[in-house]
Amino acid sequence: MSSLYQNKYKDLIELNNLPEHIAVIMDGNGRWAKKQGKPRVFGHKNGVKAVREATEACAEIGIKYLTLYAFSTENWNRPSFEVTALMELLVLTIGREVKTLQKNNIRLNAIGNLSSLPSKTRIELEKAIEATKNNTRMTLTLALSYGSREEIFEAFLKMAQDFKDEKINLQELNPESIKNYLQTSQIPDPELLIRTSGECRVSNFLLWQIAYTEFIFTDKLWPEIGKEDFYSFIYQYQQRERRFGKTSEQINS
Repeated sequence: MSSLYQNKYKDLIELNNLPEHIAVIMDGNGRWAKKQGKPRVFGHKNGVKAVREATEACAEIGIKYLTLYAFSTENWNRPSFEVTALMELLVLTIGREVKTLQKNNIRLNAIGNLSSLPSKTRIELEKAIEATKNNTRMTLTLALSYGSREEIFEAFLKMAQDFKDEKINLQELNPESIKNYLQTSQIPDPELLIRTSGECRVSNFLLWQIAYTEFIFTDKLWPEIGKEDFYSFIYQYQQRERRFGKTSEQINS
């Protein structure tokens, strides 16, 4: 592939019209491995390269927030050997990538029920988050043992407790108040959500946050994703008119 083709979409991107936050449902590792005649874990290992490609592509053009759906609350129901292998892969990958994150001034963040992770995984994750906490170029958030319904439920429980403790009152509450109780309270809502592997659903991911997010579904499996794919997704996003309930005439005026 020539460098001209590789840079086709990157050169078309308007740098003054970038999504501030991109969220990704990384899907298709197992199916990709099956196509190669390999076990599913082989696909997860090769999916790490796609994570690196996506992160570098976003950082290079100036995306400020990238959130990757790495492991859902429902994924605990997968075969135990696959879950164990995934957790071990997470430990290895996080440990290896800290230097790269530091070099590229990228802050690592995580959302989800992190207490449910194996101790080795959680400790490695906490070390990486602490080591990169002062980086400012981009925030890379991993959604681990994450489920959006659970997140929203916990947010309402916290609100109820604050109401009981008289820290808030009903007259002051509005839809924006809920954001302050979500795990993503310090992150803007994503403007763009990408899902790979041809599946067209959001799978309990950022349900509150994606109310006005643009969706892109691609048939490519996650290990097949490279930088050029990400540039093409951003270019597609820029061709859309985001109206937020208004008419085109109102937007254009």
